[in-house]
Amino acid sequence: MLKVDCLALGMLTCIRKTLDLIRVHRGRDHGIASIPSNDKPTYDMIQLADTVGVFQIESRAQMAMLPRLKPAKFYDLVIEVAIVRPGPIQGDMVHPYLRRRQGLEQPTYPSEGVEEILGPTLGVPLFQEQVMELVIHAGYQPDEADGLRRSMAAWRRGGDMEPHRVRIRQLMEDKGYAPAFIDQIFDQIKGFGSYGFPQSHAASFAKLVYVSCWLKRHEPAAFACGLLNAQPMGFYSPSQIVQDARRGKAARQAVTVLPVDVLHSDWDNTLVGGRPWRSAHDPGEQPDIRLGFRQVAGLSEATGKAIMAARAQRPFADLEDLCLRAGLDEKARTALAEAGALRSLVGHRNAARWAVAGVERRRPLLPGSPREQAIALPAPRIGQDITADYRSVGLSLEAHPMALLRGRMRAQRILGLRELQDRPSGSGVHVAGLVTQRQRPATAKGTIFVTLEDEQGMINVIVWPHLAMRRRRALLESRLLAVRGRWERVDGVEHLIAGDLRDLSEMLGELALPSRDFH
Repeated sequence: MLKVDCLALGMLTCIRKTLDLIRVHRGRDHGIASIPSNDKPTYDMIQLADTVGVFQIESRAQMAMLPRLKPAKFYDLVIEVAIVRPGPIQGDMVHPYLRRRQGLEQPTYPSEGVEEILGPTLGVPLFQEQVMELVIHAGYQPDEADGLRRSMAAWRRGGDMEPHRVRIRQLMEDKGYAPAFIDQIFDQIKGFGSYGFPQSHAASFAKLVYVSCWLKRHEPAAFACGLLNAQPMGFYSPSQIVQDARRGKAARQAVTVLPVDVLHSDWDNTLVGGRPWRSAHDPGEQPDIRLGFRQVAGLSEATGKAIMAARAQRPFADLEDLCLRAGLDEKARTALAEAGALRSLVGHRNAARWAVAGVERRRPLLPGSPREQAIALPAPRIGQDITADYRSVGLSLEAHPMALLRGRMRAQRILGLRELQDRPSGSGVHVAGLVTQRQRPATAKGTIFVTLEDEQGMINVIVWPHLAMRRRRALLESRLLAVRGRWERVDGVEHLIAGDLRDLSEMLGELALPSRDFH
């Protein structure tokens, strides 16, 4: 019987939308199957863990693995997908594999048959197929091996693995395998009860990993735009996707992002400008991203498309013309004003708020009637604009909130995250940032991983269980979190081991910044 898994993956939508954008705006007609393989710049980017927004290897755990594993070919991505899973972690397969990959120890095999099965993964059974091949090689019949597969899946739910332990031990002893090897293999087999990947599944996922990474490296504007248009999906918020695109990294080009504007935006986020790709030697120029009406809180797709249809007939002369021809009700007018989307017609947010509040009142009853004069209102302060951006669009193209607080941070001797690059591993440091993610994996035994962000970048903070209990409120409720701890850099992996936590959220005032929490 053939078993086929059909998965509805948001990344497939993102890739389709991205390829459509590339076809129209960059003149490159690619499908998933035609993306160039074995692209060194793509693998260089992956090894740097520059993977925000890509498929599967975007989590902090995967990012921490990438500089250690250093994927350089497709099968490395297959292993990367499979190894950061509860099964390999519980079965103590991760560290032996990494030590062998780094040349710190050599794999040993009790027979040539076992080496043929486990050689591709350096003596560690990472895939379900390898487990089944091992026990068949030891003497299991194929139907017995399939029974073991079912037992592995059911073990955590009360299944019984003991009969398999007895039989596998006996068969392997008969072949002369050492007891230590037998125990190690069976403990690793039990780990699959905590969820391990079939190799076929991992390979399918690895294909999407590679394609999404290639798109991020070579078409960063289209990829970020496709990600935004495929939301909600993935590990990162639209704000983080936009900041990552604007920041760029190493050889990955930074992207310009333009605000929502009633004179220019479509419903979806779109690409504008740039120069088409001609060849590898003439890659053209990356376009800008224009944010779409879909980013505006409280604005329906029907209203966004009504604006587009009216604008296609002729440009809007003024706010009243927009409201009349697009049929905007009070809710839509207010949403556009709060999003800053009326700047081309009436100016800054305060002017827009005043203008939309009086649209009905100012419409002349008779042709030729005098119009009410606009009142000159002061522009919002930058902090007010940023607060309104996050509330209405979910992101800001103004200064990062932490940039506005940098002076106050300096007064408390709190470092910017980029300054950590100059600190040696083991240094005591004091940092603060916006909390963007909290994770508590089941395999981490109560350890919580927190991602902090400031205007300079992101870091991963490790909070051990005893500190998580002692500073529970600060850990779980902070929007802006200060951390004192030990900065560590090992094998290209950087993180902060928290020693103490402090909630600084009051510094943000009314700024609403929900984190993405995964438990």
